[in-house]
Amino acid sequence: MKLITWNIQWGLGVDGRLDLARLIDDAKSIADFDVLCLQEVSDNFAGLQANGGENQFAEIAALLPGYTAIEGVALDVPDGNGGRRRFGNMILSRLPVAQVLRHTLPWEADSTRNMPRLLLEAVVNAPFGPVRVMTTHLEYSSDKIRRAQVEGIREAHRMACDRVALPRENGPGTYARFPTARSAVLTGDFNMKPHDPTKLRLSDAYDNGVPALMDAWQVLNGADAHPPSFCLYDQTNGQPHCCDFVFVTEDLAPRASRIVYNQDIQSSDHQPVLLELTR
Repeated sequence: MKLITWNIQWGLGVDGRLDLARLIDDAKSIADFDVLCLQEVSDNFAGLQANGGENQFAEIAALLPGYTAIEGVALDVPDGNGGRRRFGNMILSRLPVAQVLRHTLPWEADSTRNMPRLLLEAVVNAPFGPVRVMTTHLEYSSDKIRRAQVEGIREAHRMACDRVALPRENGPGTYARFPTARSAVLTGDFNMKPHDPTKLRLSDAYDNGVPALMDAWQVLNGADAHPPSFCLYDQTNGQPHCCDFVFVTEDLAPRASRIVYNQDIQSSDHQPVLLELTR
């Protein structure tokens, strides 16, 4: 299974041009991906730089026919004209998709500039079995909120694994049970550097046998430094550093064969990350 995760900054490249088709073409140039996880997808947000207010969820879905397009709206606010403005994440999969969940992450009160965030989860049927693919975009300005959001992610993962251990009764209609798994991949823009204690908390062991979430870069490269994934071509928000990560559960770690932080593409202010899992 080939998976790419990317904060696309609503398709705005470092050259100031917004071009979703270019961005999807760039993703395809990295790999013939099975799953694409995106952050910072917008709908009706004409106030964003170079953004005309288009529904990017629909546009990206149209650019990838044959993929199941899953929306994860974290921010949903009125536009003042009877419509809605939406902002969040997407998962696109050409592998069969079972149940989809949208976890609203904890949103603690804080005086910093902040906004609601979401963990989007989809069970995809990989060649080696069902995998829960999760993607998120954590708070930028507040460590307090990020800490709470990390606990929310850990709790969502724990509950999913508990539901595998104790399956619910199957039933008709809305009670129908679909495949799920303890195996999971977690991706996204975590707005933390590799050695941030809050980022490291994501990989802490559980006390009930739930498989821990392991940083796939470290699984394959040990203590080698993560390549930069942000501010590589534009240092407005700081010096180049890594804040985009892919985690795999312990059982999937032996399947991790390659992880690549692309350093060349400039169709967003973040760099895309490719993970390959073997059969």
